[in-house]
This record gives sequence, C-alpha cells and structure tokens, in this order.
Amino acid sequence: MTYDFRHLVCLVLDDNRHMRTLICSVLHGLGIKNIVEAGDAAAAFSELKMRAFDIIFTDYLMEPLDGLDFTRLVRTASDSPNPHVPIIMITGFTEEYRVKAARDAGVTEVMCKPVTAKGIGERLAAIVESPRLFVKSSGFTGPDRRRGAHSEGKKKRMRRATDIEEVLADESSSESSSESSSESSSESSSESSSESAA
Repeated sequence: MTYDFRHLVCLVLDDNRHMRTLICSVLHGLGIKNIVEAGDAAAAFSELKMRAFDIIFTDYLMEPLDGLDFTRLVRTASDSPNPHVPIIMITGFTEEYRVKAARDAGVTEVMCKPVTAKGIGERLAAIVESPRLFVKSSGFTGPDRRRGAHSEGKKKRMRRATDIEEVLADESSSESSSESSSESSSESSSESSSESAA
C-alpha cells in the first residue's frame, strides 16, 4: 500500500550535518516538506517544545547526549511535551545489544545505515499500519516492545502524534467498560446464587 506522507512534520536529530542533509533529502523524496533539523539533543528537545512533530529521526552516537539519552528524555521527562511521539533511530551499529538498548530506551523503530528512501518509507508505513500500544511502568516507558502488540481494529491513519494519545484513550475507555461489565456480571451471578440458596 502506498501512503501519502506529505502531511508529516519531522524532526531530524544528528550531530553530523552531512547525515542530516542526507536524511532530509530522502524525506523530501518521499514528499515530506515540513522538516526541522537539530545538531544536538538539547536543541532537538527545545524544538519539540515549540511545535508538534509526527516523527523524530535520531542518530545513535552523539555528544554530550546520545540518541538513547534523548529518547529517554522525550519518553520520561516531566516537561516532555509529547512522550508518545514515534522515534526512529538511525545507526551504523547493528550489534544486538545496541538494538536492544534502543528498544529498551523507548525507540519505536531502528534502521541501519546506509539510509534509503525504501527503508525510511517502510518504517513510516509500519508506524502508520501497526501503531504499538504505549507502555508506562516503573522500569520502562515507550511503545510495547512486543512486535505483535499493536492497536487492533484501529484503521484511522495517524496525522498527528496526538492521534496516538486518542488511540490510547479509546483503549483505556474500552478496558474500563470491559471491567465494569465483568464486575456487573459477577455481581449478578452472586445475587442469583444467593436467591437460589434462599
């Protein structure tokens, strides 16, 4: 399926200007025109506070804060404006422990260099087609690390990162309704048993 990505607003974080230019060129090729660049994590976080982004692309190794630090900042900082924004980490390091570290930091997708339009397009399509549930616990905050744990039945295309929050709100409401129904059924069963005993 072909998607129209022109509406997306993207933030590209990389301390290498050449790599930022390359990623932006690929995004332009996909029809994305609303792109903001940042050379370090602090600048990127400031940009995040000033406008709503649909997707963040970040490098892995940077200084003084690397891509993992930035992702944790976005996911858990008390002043983070959008902890649920999808984050795609682009890295030249493909060791399993690094990929797991990125996942555990709260990264949505990891893609390896060299960057291609096909690769970025596939990651964007995956985020649109199968948005994963957002998990917040004492030890982890981010998209569910299980690949199969996505929002089933949600056909709406996400046009803003806040759409993810709407999905989460809908699911939370559904879970509450389900729990209420279960409690009502249990109470009815208890009452029926009591009446039978009487």
